[in-house]
Amino acid sequence: MRRPAGAGDPYPPAGGPYSAGQPAHRLPQGSGGRGRGGEDDDATRLEVYPGGAPPAGPPDSSRSKGRVYGKPRSGESPVRPLSAGGRSRNDDGGPPRARTPRRTGRIVVRVLVIVLALLLVLVVAGYFWINSRINSVESLTDYDGRPAATPGEDWLLVGSDSRAGLTAAQRKKLRTGSAVGKRTDTMMLLHIPSGDGQPTLVSLPRDSYVPIDGHGSDKLNAAYAFGGPKLLAKTVEKVTDIRIDHYMEIGFGGFVGIVDAVGGVNICVKQNIKDKKAGINLKKGCQDMDGGTALGYVRTRATGALPDFDRTQRQRQFFSAVVKKVANPGVLINPFRSIPLAMSATDSVAVDPGTGTFDLLSLAMAMGGNPVTTAVPVGSLPTINGASVVKWDTQKALRLFKALAEDKPVPKDVLAK
Repeated sequence: MRRPAGAGDPYPPAGGPYSAGQPAHRLPQGSGGRGRGGEDDDATRLEVYPGGAPPAGPPDSSRSKGRVYGKPRSGESPVRPLSAGGRSRNDDGGPPRARTPRRTGRIVVRVLVIVLALLLVLVVAGYFWINSRINSVESLTDYDGRPAATPGEDWLLVGSDSRAGLTAAQRKKLRTGSAVGKRTDTMMLLHIPSGDGQPTLVSLPRDSYVPIDGHGSDKLNAAYAFGGPKLLAKTVEKVTDIRIDHYMEIGFGGFVGIVDAVGGVNICVKQNIKDKKAGINLKKGCQDMDGGTALGYVRTRATGALPDFDRTQRQRQFFSAVVKKVANPGVLINPFRSIPLAMSATDSVAVDPGTGTFDLLSLAMAMGGNPVTTAVPVGSLPTINGASVVKWDTQKALRLFKALAEDKPVPKDVLAK
């Protein structure tokens, strides 16, 4: 007599339903189905042993628990197989699902959005902070006969010899002397074209002999001494027939602070220069200069037969080097450079009331794009009233300024090196 299922030995006797060659049968699992006790349970999950015989040894409930081989019984839901190597939370309390690529992508996008939002807030805050610190100086005024607006942007860049903001020790160290008041030591006209052309930077020698309203003819820098930025800008507009859009001025103290804030500038010196008055002793070749050394380099008159022309060359060279360094991403995104730079620049630079942060950024980008550099063509160097002056080559000078006013490239035959 065959034993009832579930009684006695765990396996049926030989020749029973699990004998070799017999068809595979379902083995009751848990308490469901027509199990060993005869109970019925629709939720029962059965395991089928193909081949007709169960594996040797005692039944391993952990091996078959929660799994199905073959088709489920009628009315039962199939168990979803686990993906190879995958981790997911299934209905019977398995391990938690791993993050899918789609979910990871959403997290990355959210982080990027947050970072960009923070950067935008910093940029906006920085914009208003810098704008609030910019010093304004009345310089551009309307008057009868003022030139009409011309294409592009035209800047009058002025470096004054003001000692304002420098202590006695700093004046001694920088060899600036102790003269009161201020005079223009450097004057340049920068034209930024409206299209894709190269900007043009033109040096205006301070000894240029030009007509000055109310004062006859005199050196160009005398206009600043007579009437400050307003008279200087008016004089430049009248002799060039170009309407000035922006005015920027910087003194000795700001000059030094800006150079030091950007970590110095690299300048290629054409010859050995030793000048005790300027406090420099430079060797020929390219070298890094701090603020004090750079100041002495652009001020010295100890070179060349025409020291004023050498000065204008060095001033253009230096100004281009500083603005390129300022526009360098390594300076702009480095808070240890950009913040001191912004503080130094806004403390020492003065601009016309209509000039803001975006205008200054446009200036930096233009100077960082390798502008054409030149000087006003010179005709003669006479001595008038006991003073050496510079007279322009009128015809060439008019052609140069006409090209800028029309937003065209300057003719090569009027360019000065």
